[in-house]
Amino acid sequence: MGEADGTGSGRFAEVWRVAETGSTNRDLLEAAAAGAPDRTVLVAAHQTAGRGRRDRTWSAPPGASLLVSVLLRPTLPPERLFLLTMACGLAAVDAADEVAGVRLGLKWPNDLVAAAAPGLDPTEVDRKVGGILAESLVVDDRVEAVVVGMGLNVDWPFPLPDDLAAIATSVDRLAGRPVELEAVLAVWLGHYGRLLDDLETSDGSAVLDRARSVSATVGRTVEVVLADRTFHGRALAIADDGHLLVEHDGVTEDVAVGDVVHARLAD
Repeated sequence: MGEADGTGSGRFAEVWRVAETGSTNRDLLEAAAAGAPDRTVLVAAHQTAGRGRRDRTWSAPPGASLLVSVLLRPTLPPERLFLLTMACGLAAVDAADEVAGVRLGLKWPNDLVAAAAPGLDPTEVDRKVGGILAESLVVDDRVEAVVVGMGLNVDWPFPLPDDLAAIATSVDRLAGRPVELEAVLAVWLGHYGRLLDDLETSDGSAVLDRARSVSATVGRTVEVVLADRTFHGRALAIADDGHLLVEHDGVTEDVAVGDVVHARLAD
């Protein structure tokens, strides 16, 4: 698949690197089916067919984003697998802070966005910095493996491409200085490994509580886009099952799957 190294200080089985691939998630799903071990990591400098939720495309200039997937063979029950995605996001929040002094938030269900911080241009707040996509390998109705993939904008060229300038940003732009992608990767792996260790030995409440504390969605006026309808309301909380609780029209709705659009902070 590529060249392996020891990044991650033993918390991961192998870290494979490739210059280019279609999708790191797809590659690791194939590796999982072939028997690759738990905590195998694949990092790509460039993806030609990166994907987000609902098969949306994910594109980035070569070497500008951290494009990484992790193959996991979790012992968590199926209804708790969402914690693997939350932990991935939390590790990115911590890595951006530790390496670049940048504050990120988790936008439900699976995005990383710029969070308000002293000195940050308010127009940068809520812009997308990264996204996470988890996909499962299911055999005989049993989850054999989960691949958690992340694209994180780390060292993007200036200015941003026209189609992204109004909606996205990057860690280096938020920091106001160049940021080394390798440093972010190493710190992210360390944090993710520790969080995965915690999930193997606990009920996951610490991960869930931390995700709530850095949520960019809870407390906000939101538009919720479902397959069959759209509604507006206020995001009240993240439930114990990872669903978003949204109050609208006098009721509280449990949103399990959908897209959420934040209202402007001044609204």
